[in-house]
Amino acid sequence: MKRRLVIRFNAPVILTFALLALLALLLGNWTDGATTYRYFSVYRSALSDPLTYVRFFGHVLGHADYDHYMGNMLLLLLVGPGIEEKYGHRTTALCIAATALVTGLVQFLFFPTTVLLGASGVVFMMIVLSSFTEMGKEGIPITLILVVIFYLGGELLDGLTSSDNVSQLTHIIGGLCGLVFGLGIVAVYICISLDDVCKVFLCLPRLRSGKWVNSVTRENL
Repeated sequence: MKRRLVIRFNAPVILTFALLALLALLLGNWTDGATTYRYFSVYRSALSDPLTYVRFFGHVLGHADYDHYMGNMLLLLLVGPGIEEKYGHRTTALCIAATALVTGLVQFLFFPTTVLLGASGVVFMMIVLSSFTEMGKEGIPITLILVVIFYLGGELLDGLTSSDNVSQLTHIIGGLCGLVFGLGIVAVYICISLDDVCKVFLCLPRLRSGKWVNSVTRENL
C-alpha cells in the first residue's frame, strides 16, 4: 500500500507570522514604503494617534527589503516550529506579542529620533527560548549557556563597537525576553509538579486508613 505524501501546516502561529510579514513587505513595495512606515514601523508619535498602539506590535512584521525579511524568516522558520510544538500555539503567540510590545515601547520611549522595524527581536527571543526545551530534565543545558554567551554577548559587543544601522539593543532585549519567558515556563512546570507531589502526600493518610475502600464499595453497591 502506497503512503500518501501529506503537507502539514505544522506551525500555524509561526507560518502565519511569516506570511503576514511577507504581505507587509509586498504592500510596502507596492506603496513605495508608505504602509511600512505608517503601520509596520515604530517611532515617537502622538499617544492620541490610534496607530501608535498598532505600531507597538506591527513593527515586527515590517522589513526594509527582501534580504532583511529573508534573514529573519529563515531563522524564525528554523527555530520557531520546535518552540510552537513544545509550548503550544497560544504560548508562542503570547511570547511574540509580548516581545513586540517590549521592544516597541523601548524604542518609543528612549529613541525618539529613530525608526525601528523587523522581526529580529522575535527571532532572538526564540533562539534563547529554544534552549529551554531540554531544561529541567538533567539540569541546565550547555546550549543555553552558549546561546547567552555567543548571541547576547556578541550583540552587546557589537553595540559597543559598531556604528551600523542594526539595532543590537533590540536583539539583546529580544534575547532577554526569551530568557524571562523560558524561566517563567520552567517555573510554571515546577509549580505544577510540586502541586502533584503535595496532592500525593495529602492523600497518603486517607490511603493508609482504608476509608477510601469503604467509600468505593458503598458507591458500587
